[in-house]
Amino acid sequence: MKNSVDVVVVGAGPVGLLTAIELTLGGARVLVLERLAALSMVLKAGGIGPLGIEALRRRGMAAAIGAAQARSLSAMEKFAAPSAPGLGSGEPKYTKYSGHFAGLILIRTDAQKEPERRGSPVDQQAIEAMLADRARSLGIEQRRECDVTGLVQRADSVDVAWASPAGEGHVRCSWLVGCDGGRSAVRKLAGFDFPGSDPTLTMYQALAEVEHPECRLPHGFRYTSGGMFGFLLGRVFMMDFSGPPKDRDAPVTHQEFEAVLRRVSGLDVHVKAFENASRWTDNTRLVDTYRRGRVFVAGDAAHIHSPFGGQGLGLGLVDATNLGWKLAAVVRGEMPESLLDSYTAERRPVAEAVLANTLAQTAIMRPDPQSGAMREVVANLMLSDDVNRLIGEMMSGLSIRYDLGSERDDVGRVIGDRPINQLSPSDGAKLYDLMQDGSGVLLDASTEGKASRLVAACTPKIRCVAVDTGPSMLIRPDACIAWAGEANSTDGLQEALRRWFNPTLDHASMVRTESAAA
Repeated sequence: MKNSVDVVVVGAGPVGLLTAIELTLGGARVLVLERLAALSMVLKAGGIGPLGIEALRRRGMAAAIGAAQARSLSAMEKFAAPSAPGLGSGEPKYTKYSGHFAGLILIRTDAQKEPERRGSPVDQQAIEAMLADRARSLGIEQRRECDVTGLVQRADSVDVAWASPAGEGHVRCSWLVGCDGGRSAVRKLAGFDFPGSDPTLTMYQALAEVEHPECRLPHGFRYTSGGMFGFLLGRVFMMDFSGPPKDRDAPVTHQEFEAVLRRVSGLDVHVKAFENASRWTDNTRLVDTYRRGRVFVAGDAAHIHSPFGGQGLGLGLVDATNLGWKLAAVVRGEMPESLLDSYTAERRPVAEAVLANTLAQTAIMRPDPQSGAMREVVANLMLSDDVNRLIGEMMSGLSIRYDLGSERDDVGRVIGDRPINQLSPSDGAKLYDLMQDGSGVLLDASTEGKASRLVAACTPKIRCVAVDTGPSMLIRPDACIAWAGEANSTDGLQEALRRWFNPTLDHASMVRTESAAA
């Protein structure tokens, strides 16, 4: 029986949609199944880190991001206090704010290595909407109200069954990717282990208008003897350390929200208007592997953690970019299945580090004397530019470096957008302009295009661009630097090409290529 599609992606949230986009750009036939009937309007991420926003810009969504960001910044100016935390008088609001660690403000400093790489105050609903538009423009088929109920792995395929209001459905695919959230049906049906820690607290968030008899709620984060609460852009955020909820799925009522806010804040507040409330816990879990046979998991289906620092959305989007091009290359028959093992090898350690820092943030936010003392120590350490930079790079993901076996520090890192100084009439172009179609890029600073000739003999999936400054770089479709070489050297380039783009590449063919071009 011929497989109906190459890949089924379960979940039409941001991670599922970006996975489908990456696969489609790589030439795979994709079907997206989603349990919900429409886009969820539950409040989730209020912003996104630099690696997540860069992943979208590389795939043609820069204009949509700019429009959404302008709306968010306008709202921030409207709600901002006269002197926002960490900002000097007379400076534009929020220009130096780069996030927080356990509610302690991170400030953009001159010590940062790449200050132009920053997150964006674009909320999850806006991101999901622009991804849905991009998926439609690529003709990706999406079926909503399809609740996956079963899967069977075979030697060369996966059978997927679902239930919907229209009845039961079934599809056979070559590969299955579960992007269906923290309670992933795909993860459970495929038998992934999901070890971790149970929840200890309850977090709330809602759009609310809150009044105090004497003043409005203070702007920013506040620690109290009952927990922590924050107020920003009309969102009220609370951490209640009295324990996990009895029923996490029960609707958050106005009465419950106001009672918890009074207890946590210690203020006689009144919630005048209230909508779009949600609750979370600090449940922290990570799958043992991101792949079991022909089934993969990504995003919250692979890792769940508390939302401190807003790392979850970007973490999942980079999962999608890492897996998508690799799986598409295997679907095309150009790369062996062994390439797919690098997905777990590269992404699982990153998630492990995020889980660790969110657990650490929970520990120093608890309303007990020991945690308070540790929080004060951390706050004082963060006054140092170097400490602030290190924590900021950890929270943003910019410190990530995959171990690709190179001693060069730039190899294994995700490269940001930059002018590329082409030696061609198209001067002024930027790197991400060359990656819209999902291709890799060679920035070639070698004499007479030596590196480009090697790449052209290997694969058409890499766009070669002669540049006037070094080093030369081979950049994978997920923007990871796979190889870099100084001056006119191409040492190691053939090995990188074989590893990531063409395993059949042999030394003899490369010698013939160089001789013919000489």
